[in-house]
Amino acid sequence: MHTDTAEFSLIAQYFQRNTEKRRDVVCGIGDDAAVLTPSADATLAVTTDTMVEGVHFDQRVPARALGHKLVAVNLSDLAAMGAEPAWISLALTLPTVDHEWLAEFSKGLFELADYYHVSLVGGDVTRGPLTLSVTAHGFIPHGKALYRDGAKPGDRVYVSGTLGDAAAALALERAEQGTGVDYECLRKRLHFPTPQVALGQALRAIASSAIDLSDGLGSDLQHLLTASHVGASIELGKLPCSKELARAVPDAQQRAQLQVTGGEDYELCFTVPESRRGSLETVIRQLGVPITCIGIIEPELGLRTTLSGESLSFAKQGFSHFSVAP
Repeated sequence: MHTDTAEFSLIAQYFQRNTEKRRDVVCGIGDDAAVLTPSADATLAVTTDTMVEGVHFDQRVPARALGHKLVAVNLSDLAAMGAEPAWISLALTLPTVDHEWLAEFSKGLFELADYYHVSLVGGDVTRGPLTLSVTAHGFIPHGKALYRDGAKPGDRVYVSGTLGDAAAALALERAEQGTGVDYECLRKRLHFPTPQVALGQALRAIASSAIDLSDGLGSDLQHLLTASHVGASIELGKLPCSKELARAVPDAQQRAQLQVTGGEDYELCFTVPESRRGSLETVIRQLGVPITCIGIIEPELGLRTTLSGESLSFAKQGFSHFSVAP
């Protein structure tokens, strides 16, 4: 693709840095392609995620938050596979050149990338409707990858962190009711999610299956169940809830609906055989990451949800790119 002077200038100004790079990056930004040295004793995991204005975000979202989240959602995918993140490439489609926006966006991107020792090794910048894409690469020791298809009847179902905060923030924002300290805490979960990278790596020898929660617990857990050819029963009253969400949405059924269908949690959902629960507890104490057992895997296909012992289901299970209006 032809690259003009303006594109080179933007890349050099906002995305090409002289800081120390990873030793496995032979050549990063500044040439026709990156030259990388894969680890000889690991498998390479690759994932791509795209965020489009009007579908995934609107003009109210700060540019720094977009940079952070674009990296976070990709690292969350790698975490669900048990991968150690290494490199990212970035594709930016911009309607105009807004230097203030680019400065904030790149700041958010590098803050999270640097935290996880991830190098930006290349990409592309072009003109068009605002679209942000990252491809992330990570390493997994041979034979240690986590997949969606390993859950077995009797395995316990766990989730990390808390669920529903991001969905509540989005709902309050759309209703123009977003005020107060609780809302700001929820809003931080929406715009600055934390990928569970360390947890994903710790689960390699413990979990039988795993998936990251991006589109909603109901939708994402169903993907895992379908891949594993099993079903599950979930007690909605056990879903981990932040104190801010409890205050913002006091009704238990409404809160459960947000937690099951809302999405954008970027936590991990995983299954663990009974024989490995002791190992899980040991690892969790070492990491300090909160996890909650919310149900059990069953041989009967389908996802069954109950609240206080009564069956409760939701018509909408999670976010879909092609069935909801922007």
